[in-house]
Amino acid sequence: MPAALVFAGALALTGCASGGGDSAATGEESCSSIAAQVRDISNGVQNNLAAPASVEGLQEYLGEASERTDALIEEAGDSDELIDSLGGFQTALNEVSTYADGLAEVPSEEDPSAMTIEQDPDELASQQAAVQEASGAVSASCDTGSETESE
Repeated sequence: MPAALVFAGALALTGCASGGGDSAATGEESCSSIAAQVRDISNGVQNNLAAPASVEGLQEYLGEASERTDALIEEAGDSDELIDSLGGFQTALNEVSTYADGLAEVPSEEDPSAMTIEQDPDELASQQAAVQEASGAVSASCDTGSETESE
């Protein structure tokens, strides 16, 4: 019986927490949450791109990042600016995926039995910068949206 009361109380609390409240604040919180998730995706993509274990592993990670971004676009609601910036981020991920398609694993110079992925340092930096810039645009869309709503 006490467990049922605790469970019912928890349900009541979550119902209260999710209902009512200021919709503008909820929208800002949602945008901030989405921006934080995009930063997380961006950092993961940049790290995996800088030191991929394999081309196949990189492509798999990029596919997961793209799926996560699609889910965030669905979650964005009706904020056109946020949706547009998420679309730009998705485009940057697609460009990284296209870049990764051209990578090849080759024997390491230090240990020919080990494989390494050769990358053009300038192109790598360009891809990472594009992802970072697109991630920043998502954060900026949240800042702009909260300023517009408060005026």
